[in-house]
Amino acid sequence: MSEPAPPPPLRLTVDTAALAANWRALDALSGAARAGAAVKADCYGLGVETCVPALRDAGCETFFVAHWSEVAAVARHVPASRIAVLHGPVNDADCAYARATGALPVINSREQAARWTASGGGACHLMVDTGINRLGIAPEEAGAPEIAALEIDILMSHLASADEDSAMNGSQLAAFRAAAAIIPHHRASLANSAGIALGSDYAFDLTRPGLALYGGVPRGELAGAIRPVAQVEAAILQCRNLESGESVGYNATFTARHAMRVGTVSIGYADGFLRQRGPGNALRYGEARLPILGKVSMDMVVVDLAAAPDLVAGSWLTVPWDINDAAQQSALSPYELLTVIGGRLRRC
Repeated sequence: MSEPAPPPPLRLTVDTAALAANWRALDALSGAARAGAAVKADCYGLGVETCVPALRDAGCETFFVAHWSEVAAVARHVPASRIAVLHGPVNDADCAYARATGALPVINSREQAARWTASGGGACHLMVDTGINRLGIAPEEAGAPEIAALEIDILMSHLASADEDSAMNGSQLAAFRAAAAIIPHHRASLANSAGIALGSDYAFDLTRPGLALYGGVPRGELAGAIRPVAQVEAAILQCRNLESGESVGYNATFTARHAMRVGTVSIGYADGFLRQRGPGNALRYGEARLPILGKVSMDMVVVDLAAAPDLVAGSWLTVPWDINDAAQQSALSPYELLTVIGGRLRRC
Protein backbone atom coordinates (compact mmCIF):
# COMPACT_ATOMS: atom_id res chain seq x y z
CA MET A 1 0.00 0.00 0.00
CA SER A 2 1.32 3.44 -0.94
CA GLU A 3 -0.82 5.34 1.55
CA PRO A 4 1.19 6.05 4.74
CA ALA A 5 -0.33 4.81 7.97
CA PRO A 6 -1.53 7.42 10.45
CA PRO A 7 0.55 7.98 13.59
CA PRO A 8 0.09 5.19 16.14
CA PRO A 9 -1.65 5.88 19.47
CA LEU A 10 1.46 4.93 21.45
CA ARG A 11 5.01 6.17 21.30
CA LEU A 12 8.47 5.50 22.68
CA THR A 13 10.74 8.51 22.98
CA VAL A 14 14.46 7.81 23.26
CA ASP A 15 16.52 10.70 24.58
CA THR A 16 19.64 10.22 22.48
CA ALA A 17 21.39 13.13 24.20
CA ALA A 18 20.93 11.34 27.53
CA LEU A 19 22.13 8.08 25.98
CA ALA A 20 25.28 9.77 24.68
CA ALA A 21 25.82 11.48 28.05
CA ASN A 22 25.50 8.13 29.81
CA TRP A 23 28.15 6.59 27.55
CA ARG A 24 30.50 9.51 28.13
CA ALA A 25 29.96 9.27 31.90
CA LEU A 26 30.65 5.53 31.92
CA ASP A 27 33.69 6.03 29.69
CA ALA A 28 35.03 8.60 32.16
CA LEU A 29 34.30 6.31 35.11
CA SER A 30 36.24 3.58 33.31
CA GLY A 31 39.42 5.57 33.90
CA ALA A 32 42.24 4.59 31.57
CA ALA A 33 40.00 1.97 29.97
CA ARG A 34 37.65 2.71 27.09
CA ALA A 35 33.95 1.96 27.32
CA GLY A 36 32.30 -0.18 24.68
CA ALA A 37 28.56 -0.69 24.42
CA ALA A 38 26.27 -3.72 24.66
CA VAL A 39 23.74 -3.16 21.88
CA LYS A 40 22.23 -6.65 21.83
CA ALA A 41 18.47 -7.21 21.86
CA ASP A 42 17.87 -4.13 19.68
CA CYS A 43 19.76 -1.92 22.14
CA TYR A 44 17.87 -3.41 25.08
CA GLY A 45 14.57 -2.71 23.34
CA LEU A 46 15.18 0.94 22.48
CA GLY A 47 16.17 0.45 18.84
CA VAL A 48 19.49 -0.03 17.04
CA GLU A 49 18.62 2.56 14.40
CA THR A 50 18.19 5.19 17.11
CA CYS A 51 20.81 4.19 19.66
CA VAL A 52 23.87 2.96 17.75
CA PRO A 53 24.43 6.22 15.83
CA ALA A 54 24.17 8.18 19.09
CA LEU A 55 26.68 5.89 20.79
CA ARG A 56 29.01 5.99 17.79
CA ASP A 57 28.90 9.77 17.62
CA ALA A 58 29.57 9.99 21.36
CA GLY A 59 32.85 8.16 20.78
CA CYS A 60 32.06 4.46 21.27
CA GLU A 61 34.16 2.17 19.08
CA THR A 62 33.35 -1.39 20.23
CA PHE A 63 29.86 -2.89 20.14
CA PHE A 64 28.59 -6.18 21.52
CA VAL A 65 25.65 -8.24 20.23
CA ALA A 66 24.51 -11.72 21.21
CA HIS A 67 23.38 -13.27 17.90
CA TRP A 68 24.79 -13.23 14.40
CA SER A 69 21.35 -12.11 13.22
CA GLU A 70 21.95 -8.82 15.05
CA VAL A 71 25.11 -7.92 13.12
CA ALA A 72 23.57 -6.49 9.95
CA ALA A 73 21.48 -3.84 11.71
CA VAL A 74 24.46 -2.60 13.75
CA ALA A 75 26.80 -2.75 10.75
CA ARG A 76 24.67 -0.20 8.94
CA HIS A 77 26.11 2.36 11.35
CA VAL A 78 29.59 1.13 12.34
CA PRO A 79 32.29 -1.01 10.68
CA ALA A 80 31.50 -4.68 11.22
CA SER A 81 35.02 -5.24 12.55
CA ARG A 82 33.97 -3.27 15.64
CA ILE A 83 31.12 -5.69 16.36
CA ALA A 84 31.70 -8.63 18.72
CA VAL A 85 29.23 -11.53 18.66
CA LEU A 86 29.01 -12.95 22.15
CA HIS A 87 27.52 -16.36 21.33
CA GLY A 88 30.42 -17.22 19.07
CA PRO A 89 30.69 -19.61 16.10
CA VAL A 90 28.36 -22.46 17.01
CA ASN A 91 28.60 -23.96 13.51
CA ASP A 92 30.44 -23.55 10.22
CA ALA A 93 27.75 -21.21 8.88
CA ASP A 94 28.56 -18.78 11.69
CA CYS A 95 32.23 -18.81 10.70
CA ALA A 96 31.34 -18.17 7.07
CA TYR A 97 29.06 -15.29 8.04
CA ALA A 98 31.77 -13.78 10.23
CA ARG A 99 34.21 -13.83 7.34
CA ALA A 100 31.65 -12.40 4.92
CA THR A 101 30.71 -9.52 7.21
CA GLY A 102 33.90 -8.85 9.15
CA ALA A 103 32.23 -9.15 12.56
CA LEU A 104 34.40 -10.91 15.15
CA PRO A 105 33.26 -13.95 17.13
CA VAL A 106 33.69 -14.33 20.85
CA ILE A 107 35.11 -17.84 21.23
CA ASN A 108 33.47 -19.65 24.15
CA SER A 109 34.89 -23.17 24.06
CA ARG A 110 37.74 -25.25 22.76
CA GLU A 111 35.33 -26.62 20.14
CA GLN A 112 34.52 -23.11 18.92
CA ALA A 113 38.23 -22.28 18.90
CA ALA A 114 39.02 -25.30 16.74
CA ARG A 115 36.12 -24.49 14.40
CA TRP A 116 37.30 -20.89 13.98
CA THR A 117 40.89 -21.92 13.29
CA ALA A 118 39.78 -24.60 10.81
CA SER A 119 37.74 -22.00 8.94
CA GLY A 120 40.82 -19.83 8.44
CA GLY A 121 41.52 -18.30 11.83
CA GLY A 122 42.31 -14.65 12.26
CA ALA A 123 41.25 -12.04 14.78
CA CYS A 124 38.65 -13.06 17.35
CA HIS A 125 37.76 -12.53 20.99
CA LEU A 126 37.77 -15.07 23.84
CA MET A 127 35.48 -15.50 26.84
CA VAL A 128 36.88 -17.09 30.00
CA ASP A 129 34.34 -18.30 32.54
CA THR A 130 35.41 -17.17 36.01
CA GLY A 131 32.29 -18.25 37.90
CA ILE A 132 29.03 -17.31 36.21
CA ASN A 133 28.95 -20.69 34.40
CA ARG A 134 27.19 -19.62 31.23
CA LEU A 135 29.63 -19.28 28.34
CA GLY A 136 33.43 -19.36 28.17
CA ILE A 137 36.36 -21.69 28.49
CA ALA A 138 37.25 -22.93 31.96
CA PRO A 139 40.36 -21.28 33.45
CA GLU A 140 42.18 -24.61 33.40
CA GLU A 141 41.74 -24.69 29.61
CA ALA A 142 43.76 -21.48 29.19
CA GLY A 143 46.83 -23.39 28.02
CA ALA A 144 44.99 -25.69 25.60
CA PRO A 145 46.44 -25.90 22.08
CA GLU A 146 43.14 -24.77 20.52
CA ILE A 147 43.34 -21.57 22.57
CA ALA A 148 47.02 -21.02 21.82
CA ALA A 149 46.22 -21.06 18.10
CA LEU A 150 43.84 -18.07 18.37
CA GLU A 151 44.61 -14.43 17.50
CA ILE A 152 42.79 -12.84 20.43
CA ASP A 153 41.89 -9.18 20.42
CA ILE A 154 39.66 -8.96 23.52
CA LEU A 155 40.05 -11.44 26.36
CA MET A 156 36.94 -11.15 28.49
CA SER A 157 34.96 -12.58 31.36
CA HIS A 158 31.63 -11.66 32.92
CA LEU A 159 30.91 -10.72 36.53
CA ALA A 160 28.05 -12.58 38.18
CA SER A 161 27.37 -10.33 41.17
CA ALA A 162 28.79 -6.91 40.38
CA ASP A 163 25.54 -5.28 41.50
CA GLU A 164 26.19 -6.61 45.02
CA ASP A 165 29.01 -6.25 47.52
CA SER A 166 29.92 -9.88 47.08
CA ALA A 167 33.13 -11.76 47.73
CA MET A 168 32.53 -13.35 44.34
CA ASN A 169 33.63 -10.13 42.64
CA GLY A 170 37.11 -10.40 44.09
CA SER A 171 37.41 -14.09 43.33
CA GLN A 172 36.39 -13.53 39.71
CA LEU A 173 38.87 -10.68 39.41
CA ALA A 174 41.66 -12.91 40.67
CA ALA A 175 40.68 -15.73 38.33
CA PHE A 176 40.56 -13.36 35.36
CA ARG A 177 43.97 -11.90 36.16
CA ALA A 178 45.40 -15.41 36.33
CA ALA A 179 43.93 -16.31 32.94
CA ALA A 180 45.12 -13.03 31.41
CA ALA A 181 48.66 -13.84 32.52
CA ILE A 182 48.59 -17.07 30.51
CA ILE A 183 46.56 -16.23 27.40
CA PRO A 184 48.11 -13.81 24.85
CA HIS A 185 45.67 -11.02 23.99
CA HIS A 186 45.55 -7.42 22.85
CA ARG A 187 42.88 -6.05 25.21
CA ALA A 188 41.23 -7.31 28.41
CA SER A 189 37.64 -6.69 29.51
CA LEU A 190 35.81 -7.69 32.68
CA ALA A 191 33.49 -4.92 33.90
CA ASN A 192 29.85 -4.60 32.89
CA SER A 193 27.75 -1.58 33.95
CA ALA A 194 27.85 -2.48 37.63
CA GLY A 195 31.46 -3.58 37.36
CA ILE A 196 32.48 -0.08 36.30
CA ALA A 197 31.35 1.12 39.73
CA LEU A 198 33.68 -1.39 41.42
CA GLY A 199 36.71 0.73 40.52
CA SER A 200 39.83 0.74 38.41
CA ASP A 201 40.91 -2.78 39.36
CA TYR A 202 38.01 -4.12 37.30
CA ALA A 203 38.37 -1.79 34.30
CA PHE A 204 41.37 -3.32 32.48
CA ASP A 205 41.43 -2.02 28.87
CA LEU A 206 37.75 -2.07 27.92
CA THR A 207 34.49 -1.97 29.86
CA ARG A 208 31.21 -3.31 28.50
CA PRO A 209 28.29 -1.24 29.83
CA GLY A 210 24.78 -2.26 28.87
CA LEU A 211 21.93 -1.44 31.24
CA ALA A 212 23.45 1.81 32.50
CA LEU A 213 23.68 3.18 28.96
CA TYR A 214 19.91 2.99 28.70
CA GLY A 215 19.16 4.58 32.07
CA GLY A 216 19.56 1.71 34.53
CA VAL A 217 21.42 2.20 37.81
CA PRO A 218 22.69 -1.23 38.90
CA ARG A 219 24.75 0.22 41.77
CA GLY A 220 24.20 3.32 43.87
CA GLU A 221 27.61 4.73 42.94
CA LEU A 222 26.28 5.36 39.43
CA ALA A 223 23.10 7.15 40.47
CA GLY A 224 24.42 10.67 39.96
CA ALA A 225 25.97 9.89 36.59
CA ILE A 226 23.15 8.12 34.74
CA ARG A 227 20.25 9.92 33.10
CA PRO A 228 16.89 8.35 32.13
CA VAL A 229 16.70 7.57 28.42
CA ALA A 230 13.26 6.16 27.57
CA GLN A 231 9.77 7.58 27.95
CA VAL A 232 6.63 5.73 26.90
CA GLU A 233 3.31 7.43 26.20
CA ALA A 234 -0.06 6.06 25.09
CA ALA A 235 -3.26 7.72 23.94
CA ILE A 236 -6.77 7.30 25.30
CA LEU A 237 -8.94 5.48 22.77
CA GLN A 238 -12.30 5.96 24.47
CA CYS A 239 -13.81 7.39 27.65
CA ARG A 240 -16.89 5.95 29.29
CA ASN A 241 -18.94 6.20 32.46
CA LEU A 242 -19.40 3.22 34.75
CA GLU A 243 -22.26 2.71 37.13
CA SER A 244 -21.84 1.14 40.55
CA GLY A 245 -21.62 -2.64 40.16
CA GLU A 246 -20.25 -2.65 36.60
CA SER A 247 -16.99 -4.50 36.02
CA VAL A 248 -13.92 -3.91 33.84
CA GLY A 249 -11.86 -6.25 31.70
CA TYR A 250 -11.24 -9.97 31.52
CA ASN A 251 -12.57 -12.05 34.41
CA ALA A 252 -14.22 -8.93 35.89
CA THR A 253 -11.41 -8.49 38.42
CA PHE A 254 -12.44 -4.87 39.05
CA THR A 255 -15.98 -3.84 39.98
CA ALA A 256 -16.98 -0.21 40.42
CA ARG A 257 -18.23 0.67 43.92
CA HIS A 258 -19.67 3.94 42.69
CA ALA A 259 -20.25 5.83 39.45
CA MET A 260 -16.95 6.68 37.80
CA ARG A 261 -15.38 7.90 34.56
CA VAL A 262 -12.75 5.65 32.98
CA GLY A 263 -10.50 5.70 29.92
CA THR A 264 -9.39 2.86 27.65
CA VAL A 265 -5.73 3.39 26.73
CA SER A 266 -3.81 2.02 23.75
CA ILE A 267 -1.14 -0.11 25.42
CA GLY A 268 -1.04 -3.71 26.59
CA TYR A 269 1.09 -6.75 27.09
CA ALA A 270 1.84 -7.02 23.36
CA ASP A 271 3.70 -3.73 23.80
CA GLY A 272 5.66 -4.96 26.80
CA PHE A 273 3.31 -3.61 29.45
CA LEU A 274 2.84 -7.01 31.04
CA ARG A 275 -0.14 -8.14 33.07
CA GLN A 276 1.86 -8.31 36.26
CA ARG A 277 2.43 -4.55 36.01
CA GLY A 278 -1.28 -3.85 36.29
CA PRO A 279 -2.20 -4.39 39.95
CA GLY A 280 -1.40 -1.33 42.06
CA ASN A 281 0.10 0.64 39.19
CA ALA A 282 -1.15 3.73 37.39
CA LEU A 283 -0.60 5.81 34.29
CA ARG A 284 -0.09 9.56 34.64
CA TYR A 285 -1.33 12.77 33.15
CA GLY A 286 1.05 15.42 34.37
CA GLU A 287 1.01 15.01 38.14
CA ALA A 288 -2.35 13.22 38.12
CA ARG A 289 -2.17 9.51 38.95
CA LEU A 290 -4.67 7.35 36.99
CA PRO A 291 -4.93 3.87 38.58
CA ILE A 292 -5.16 0.84 36.30
CA LEU A 293 -8.47 -1.00 36.61
CA GLY A 294 -8.74 -4.74 36.03
CA LYS A 295 -6.38 -6.84 33.94
CA VAL A 296 -3.99 -5.56 31.34
CA SER A 297 -5.20 -6.77 27.93
CA MET A 298 -3.16 -7.52 24.85
CA ASP A 299 -3.57 -4.02 23.39
CA MET A 300 -5.37 -1.99 26.07
CA VAL A 301 -5.58 -0.99 29.70
CA VAL A 302 -8.41 0.83 31.45
CA VAL A 303 -7.66 3.63 33.91
CA ASP A 304 -9.63 5.61 36.47
CA LEU A 305 -10.00 9.21 35.28
CA ALA A 306 -11.11 10.65 38.63
CA ALA A 307 -7.90 12.67 38.97
CA ALA A 308 -8.23 14.07 35.42
CA PRO A 309 -11.94 13.99 34.56
CA ASP A 310 -11.68 16.30 31.55
CA LEU A 311 -9.50 13.98 29.48
CA VAL A 312 -10.91 12.81 26.16
CA ALA A 313 -10.11 10.30 23.43
CA GLY A 314 -6.76 11.29 21.95
CA SER A 315 -5.29 12.60 25.20
CA TRP A 316 -1.75 11.32 25.81
CA LEU A 317 -0.81 9.63 29.08
CA THR A 318 2.63 8.81 30.44
CA VAL A 319 3.20 5.10 31.00
CA PRO A 320 5.44 4.24 33.98
CA TRP A 321 8.71 2.96 32.56
CA ASP A 322 11.22 4.22 35.10
CA ILE A 323 13.47 1.19 35.20
CA ASN A 324 14.96 2.27 38.53
CA ASP A 325 11.63 2.63 40.33
CA ALA A 326 11.15 -0.62 42.20
CA ALA A 327 7.62 0.35 43.20
CA GLN A 328 6.40 0.16 39.60
CA GLN A 329 8.48 -2.78 38.45
CA SER A 330 6.09 -5.37 39.92
CA ALA A 331 8.83 -8.01 40.25
CA LEU A 332 10.30 -7.34 36.80
CA SER A 333 13.99 -6.53 36.65
CA PRO A 334 15.14 -3.31 34.94
CA TYR A 335 16.53 -5.49 32.14
CA GLU A 336 13.10 -7.03 31.58
CA LEU A 337 11.34 -3.66 31.63
CA LEU A 338 13.48 -2.58 28.69
CA THR A 339 13.80 -5.73 26.63
CA VAL A 340 10.09 -6.65 26.69
CA ILE A 341 9.15 -3.44 24.89
CA GLY A 342 7.00 -4.49 21.95
CA GLY A 343 7.72 -3.93 18.30
CA ARG A 344 4.88 -1.46 17.85
CA LEU A 345 6.56 0.85 20.34
CA ARG A 346 10.02 0.42 18.84
CA ARG A 347 8.65 1.43 15.45
CA CYS A 348 7.07 4.65 16.71
